[in-house]
Amino acid sequence: MKILSSVLQAYNIDDKILAVQSFGTGLINHTWKFEAENKYYILQKVNVDVFKDPNAIAENIRNIGAYLKKHSPDYLFVSPMKTSKGEEMMFSEEEGGGYFRLFPFITDSHSKDVLQNSLQAFEAASQFGRLTKLLSGFDVNSLKITIPSFHDLSLRFQQFMDSLKNGNNERIAQSASLIDFIKQESVIVTVYESIKNNPAFKKRVTHHDTKISNVLFNSDEKALCVIDLDTLMPGYFISDVGDMMRTYLPTVSEEETDFSKIEIRDEVYHAIVKGYRNEMESELTAIEEKHFFYAAQFMIYMQAIRFLTDHLNNDIYYGAKYHNHNFVRAGNQVVLLQELQKRKEVLIID
Repeated sequence: MKILSSVLQAYNIDDKILAVQSFGTGLINHTWKFEAENKYYILQKVNVDVFKDPNAIAENIRNIGAYLKKHSPDYLFVSPMKTSKGEEMMFSEEEGGGYFRLFPFITDSHSKDVLQNSLQAFEAASQFGRLTKLLSGFDVNSLKITIPSFHDLSLRFQQFMDSLKNGNNERIAQSASLIDFIKQESVIVTVYESIKNNPAFKKRVTHHDTKISNVLFNSDEKALCVIDLDTLMPGYFISDVGDMMRTYLPTVSEEETDFSKIEIRDEVYHAIVKGYRNEMESELTAIEEKHFFYAAQFMIYMQAIRFLTDHLNNDIYYGAKYHNHNFVRAGNQVVLLQELQKRKEVLIID
């Protein structure tokens, strides 16, 4: 591709490329892995439809990287490489243009698309907790907001209510049972409102996208670090813990159409709590410690709302690969939340 050649010229390695291939399963940025002079690299094109200000991402990563280098020099923080002009992110006008950045590929590392067991959950939760703990002294208010209101449940619920007034009437009728469930569980929004108004819930540097593919493991299945730092923003711990719960607890993904396969893995829940506490116990307040189960409710409920809202609005945000795709996704998440709530007495631990 001509655009890749023009980008790599900025790093003075375009004429040394041996092989290029698409890499990973991420849905937002386009990623390639390539080899040059016996070294491997990761090249990404930033999706500006999602990240409206790519330079805000670059600034956040630069500032956090500098902080960690000073205060935690042994931490493996994967920063983008600089171009010959000293840029951490560059713009190319070739083939329609775009913003790109280059990372070194961490030798003997790998990521996972699916969480397989509780040991992996513990390792991942420890790493996400560790990053937040190491950044406890960082001025969280200096971070740029890369996706406004990303995990704002109040906003998502209001968007859902608006879709009931302005959405597709046929789809609203079709979704009656899901709509009723979302309304019945609105206490989850009420709790979120109380969290926002409670100073005991601290804003910290939060990853916001804690799926298992954003953790690097070594050959011994030990987690090395977390990656994909574009959504590093101020946030509550329930965002990171909740996203792990939502994506790690079931054995199937949000795309599963056979809802009978949706089950909660108790041992994975406990591993997430133990792993996160392993790093963050000294940082969490007493009331935050009591909200691990809520974190799971919070994120699953919010994702159910987002899928259903998009369905009612004719799939304008997520799009749809087949008829009723977001309706099915919403149903999947509703069942996941129901299964979680059935396990409440077993899952809540002191």
